[in-house]
Amino acid sequence: MAASDIRAPRTDYTFGTLLTAMVTPFGENGEVDYDSAAALASKLVDDGCDGLVVTGTTGETSTLTDEENLGMFRAVVEAVGGRAKVLAGSTTNDTRHSISLSQRAAELGVDGLLVTAPYYNKPSQAGVQAHVEAIADSTDLPVMVYDIPGRAGIEIATDTLIRLAEHPRIVALKDAKGDFLETTRVLANTDLDVYSGDDGLTLPFMSIGAIGVVSVTAHVAAAQYRRLIDAALAGDFATARRLHFELDPVQRAVMTHIQGAVSAKTVLHWQGVLPNAVVRLPLLAPSEAELETIRVDLREAGWDL
Repeated sequence: MAASDIRAPRTDYTFGTLLTAMVTPFGENGEVDYDSAAALASKLVDDGCDGLVVTGTTGETSTLTDEENLGMFRAVVEAVGGRAKVLAGSTTNDTRHSISLSQRAAELGVDGLLVTAPYYNKPSQAGVQAHVEAIADSTDLPVMVYDIPGRAGIEIATDTLIRLAEHPRIVALKDAKGDFLETTRVLANTDLDVYSGDDGLTLPFMSIGAIGVVSVTAHVAAAQYRRLIDAALAGDFATARRLHFELDPVQRAVMTHIQGAVSAKTVLHWQGVLPNAVVRLPLLAPSEAELETIRVDLREAGWDL
């Protein structure tokens, strides 16, 4: 495949180009707040997101029951279905469990699946491939593979990704490996729609053919990401670069001091979007010192929250 083919302008994106990895709102009692989830989903789409990932890592999926996961899928599909693509974070390190939850998610009308590497088990690459393909075979939904070795404890090797790309329903990659050379190999050797899985790498990744980002910071700055992505896709890298620099302190505020779900909920609460910033153990509310580091970065961005 020629590099010019990879970078050719397109409009037929399966999952869109700006996706937010949504937090899961909780009430003060710690129970899932589905009304707030629906309201947040609507706001994100209104602000420019054309896709949402529901109950991924940022959605605290590891602390949710299956019924809570399904409740989140249902709430977001009902809120924005038809206006944005809804991807279900329906996979775990147990292949059979992942298949069951993915099939139930499909029945609720989600548009696709986000499939992670099986964490903790540390299988061989053949095992990783078999896990992902078994989930992809279990429904008719398109699949975005999520490569995040820092959390999963295991990478999805580039050769494995190239083989997975041959599967007719595996169409996209959320790349949080942080290895620009390996991302280049994926783009050069597959037809996968590649998304940056690191907010700050959105522009560098798009400069070599990625189509957008699956973002945490977009919770609080979706409109700016929308402009950056649109500019990069149009080849206007001067505008994209300016927006990249404008977003830098906001990205630092959300992504570098504490876990992203905690900081995103905190800033959303400050903005009045969420009624609180409650998280579930083992996550903890930020300390006063951590809150101040977030405020310092936001003030650098011109935000006064």
